[in-house]
Amino acid sequence: MNTLRFPCPNEKQRLFLLDTHRYVAFGGARGGGKSWAVRVKAILLAFRYPGIKIMIVRKTYPELRANHIAPMKQMLENEAVYKELTKEFSFPNGSLIMFRYAQTTADLDKYQGTETDVLFIDEATQFTEEQFDRFKACVRGVNDFPKRIYLTCNPGGVGHSFVKRLFIDRAYTSNEDGGQYAFIKSLVTDNHALMASDPDYVRQLEALPPKLRKAWLEGDWNIFEGQFFEEFRDEPAHYADRRFTHVISPFEVPDGWNVVRSFDFGFAKPFSCDWWAIDHDGTAYLVLQLYGCTGVPNEGLKWHPDRLFSEIARIEREHRWLKNRRIGGVADPSIWDQSRGEAIVDFADRHGVYFEKGDNKRLPGWMQCHYRLAFNEAGYPGVYFFSTCRHAIRTLPLLQFSDANPEDLDTSQEDHFADSFRYFCMSRPVTPVLPAAQNPPGDDPLDLAADRRYGAFSY
Repeated sequence: MNTLRFPCPNEKQRLFLLDTHRYVAFGGARGGGKSWAVRVKAILLAFRYPGIKIMIVRKTYPELRANHIAPMKQMLENEAVYKELTKEFSFPNGSLIMFRYAQTTADLDKYQGTETDVLFIDEATQFTEEQFDRFKACVRGVNDFPKRIYLTCNPGGVGHSFVKRLFIDRAYTSNEDGGQYAFIKSLVTDNHALMASDPDYVRQLEALPPKLRKAWLEGDWNIFEGQFFEEFRDEPAHYADRRFTHVISPFEVPDGWNVVRSFDFGFAKPFSCDWWAIDHDGTAYLVLQLYGCTGVPNEGLKWHPDRLFSEIARIEREHRWLKNRRIGGVADPSIWDQSRGEAIVDFADRHGVYFEKGDNKRLPGWMQCHYRLAFNEAGYPGVYFFSTCRHAIRTLPLLQFSDANPEDLDTSQEDHFADSFRYFCMSRPVTPVLPAAQNPPGDDPLDLAADRRYGAFSY
């Protein structure tokens, strides 16, 4: 142990390392130095109690490898042996640090007979309460070692509700002893090492809309409700008056601008095909939209994939803003799926409508959407919507946060344009900008009640 040297912890990490409650939750915001604290605490326990068993859990094995196994190999060089087959560090004094993951509830069956003295659940809000209870049952054994469960957590995720209940609201059932629970709130501003090595990280968090900023920067657990794209402003304006709005009157798209097509496929639900023009500064404009259903009739209209891509090809041949341009496409990766017969992308290929697979990561994608929608200090966003693209303007402000996964939006809603928007944003990621000092609220939303039919397209 004499050869090991750790940097001095910050004050919140020190509190975590010293806490002896049975249940300790640490974090509450992004970038609070949680993973480092987990690694150091596990190593200190392993040396302090010869023969102790410690288990570190994360959602997936790649996350375990990147966040814990690889760094601990460097930290424990010549001090412990890592066994790749069993995913364990073995210490000369008989202590053991095990690494386990549970991407699904079924994965927990592998750990039914596992016993551990100390359990670390890293990013605990990524787990359901059922998964938490199953892992919690592994903490047992007839010995004198401490029996403790450490959680690191941020607001959001499928486990948001149970972590909030236990550690923030402190609302306990008759079977739970509130005196066994402790919460240590750590913010990115407490993580001096991160602030020094990556000062732009705080800027990225500050650029988020207010609700996400409160959760991820300030560690507020009470914000995931209501409108998902709260920054969206739909007061129509002309191009010359486009400050503090996202909706502008159409104009002729200059020849020198690139055009990108994004696409979210729908069978029983609507599809959304969207054309974006990008100016020389990188600002995007949704200029055209084709919106409808492929699998079931809706008000007498049914779009077979052949008809859909034939129409997309026709629009790109004939519309004055699109014809004679080389148009790139990005689409929902599910259109490459062949499990139910011919892949949807094959229909597109036959009509000369070509796509690349979109990056389907949801939370990074939503962050890119938020970055695009954000107003800079001069009041200009990174994306605009032509007022003729009515389904985009209608659906985007209606989307709500998900109850099951509070960081995500509710997928039971009409989210098809939002998904197409996400694929586009991930194809051209932008650097976040600091929010505008003034972001005036809009008047009443645009009245689009007369155009709520699927199958309409606007250009």
